[in-house]
Amino acid sequence: MSNEPIKLAAQHVDLWFGKKQVLKNINITFPKNIVTALIGPSGCGKSTLLRCFNRMHDLSPDAHIEGKFLLDEQDIYNQKISATEVRRRIGMVFQKANTFPKSIYENINYGLKINDVPKADRPGIVEQALKESYLWDEVKDNLDMPATRLSGGQQQRLCIARTVALRPEVILMDEPCSALDPLSTAKIEELIVELKKDYTILIVTHNMQQAQRIADKTVFMYLGEIIESGNTKSIFTDPQEELTTNYVKGHFG
Repeated sequence: MSNEPIKLAAQHVDLWFGKKQVLKNINITFPKNIVTALIGPSGCGKSTLLRCFNRMHDLSPDAHIEGKFLLDEQDIYNQKISATEVRRRIGMVFQKANTFPKSIYENINYGLKINDVPKADRPGIVEQALKESYLWDEVKDNLDMPATRLSGGQQQRLCIARTVALRPEVILMDEPCSALDPLSTAKIEELIVELKKDYTILIVTHNMQQAQRIADKTVFMYLGEIIESGNTKSIFTDPQEELTTNYVKGHFG
């Protein structure tokens, strides 16, 4: 994996909320078209790191970030690049499916509208996004139905469809399966493995089995620091750090 082109990177990153330091000297690269899992106990900084790449902390007045976040070697916190452009190139799927109170079709079409996608192109893009998210066959006859009437797993796949419709380069996923049943989780996992052909994916998960099933690379975090990162199989079968060993064996977490 060391030969893979690098899509995202964090260099010498420290982050504080007020006086509390949440991320400490983070240095990590994320290869292109790879699924990387961020693992570690609750409160270790996984989701905070993930949200940095989407500039979500721009909305937190007490957040202070030092260091660099790079997308194709471009600093995404450079004043010349807007948060809107960053979020178009780096999409985000949250823990809880956040569908809009609109129809299935409009959930995807809304983002196309505000990004000035030509009207004539939108129906085809909506259909393609639903197909890529393995949802088209389930909803194609009910596109006018309120999205809130879909099951939890379908709503999460709709959120993924809404993200891929805008053709981002990176998809961030913050525990996308934590509220789902095993069958829905399996569908999302299958989808993630399929999507990496076209996207670079970072996923925060507390599910060790999930990380092993879908991630090419795994990053273990503890108390705001990266303890170890590498090939997923190596992290789980031959970790180099005692903390990693104890975590993946379930001794704490």
